[in-house]
Amino acid sequence: MNKKEHGGIFYGTAAYFMWGILPVYWKLMDHIPAGEVLAHRIFWSFWFMLLLMLFSGKVSFLMKNIKNAIQNWRTLLAFFGVSFLITINWFIFIWAVNMEKVVETSLGYYINPLVSIILGVVVLKERLAKIHVISFFLAVVGVVILTLAYGQFPWISFALAFSFGLYGLMKKMIVIDSESGLAIETLLVMPVAFIYLAVLAFKGDGSFLAGSPGTNLLLAGSGAVTALPLLFFAKGVQRVPLYLMGFLQYIAPSIMLVLGVLLYKEPFGTVRLIAFAFIWGALALFSLSSVKWPHLKRKAPDKTA
Repeated sequence: MNKKEHGGIFYGTAAYFMWGILPVYWKLMDHIPAGEVLAHRIFWSFWFMLLLMLFSGKVSFLMKNIKNAIQNWRTLLAFFGVSFLITINWFIFIWAVNMEKVVETSLGYYINPLVSIILGVVVLKERLAKIHVISFFLAVVGVVILTLAYGQFPWISFALAFSFGLYGLMKKMIVIDSESGLAIETLLVMPVAFIYLAVLAFKGDGSFLAGSPGTNLLLAGSGAVTALPLLFFAKGVQRVPLYLMGFLQYIAPSIMLVLGVLLYKEPFGTVRLIAFAFIWGALALFSLSSVKWPHLKRKAPDKTA
């Protein structure tokens, strides 16, 4: 493994570790309504990205990308789509964590890779290998068991999985660097977040500058904790094979699951253990096939010779 791949593993691991411990951050603000936390997350993410690009000398590059997006209605529409999807994903995640549903959020990010498979087959017309079909149905069994255990459909898990899966699909439509992409995404929804926060402040219901200094720091810091893992992910995926990032991907929901069970004492009985065993088995098959497939592809004879 070369130095470039070592760096990629570091960035990828850092990104997924940050995403995994994010529930702890949002739990510190569980006394603030999820909508207000979301507005601060959007507002401060934009300014964090703008400052980052300012210090890295990329503001002119950002302005050029904004101009290109405005001139191309397809690109602009795609940006509005990804902005909407990531906003929905962020809100559900914050709300679910503060409603003591960390285990259910972890399930959502375990399901997410399988949602990506469905989207790839249906939308991008990708072909599934037999082992992928088996892994998919194993995951379906696990989800059905969890649904029966919950007594209701685990909509939080599916909302998180599909919103992030669709977000990733639509990101494929936009060819742009990660910094500019995230800055534009947050720019499109930042005015709405700002107006909402301004109305709260005018009515005297806002939490920023009205509570403790610790709360103010947490709200302002939500931009950094949102943007940094996304940037680290972009750096990591450029340096290592995609299948390796697939392995690293499961760091985040695994940490969430441990936090939910051990730190926040959420229930995790035998039924849930069996259900997650099916899901883990599906992910193991999927990951192993991702590792072996490029190897087999390289060994395949050249039929055009």
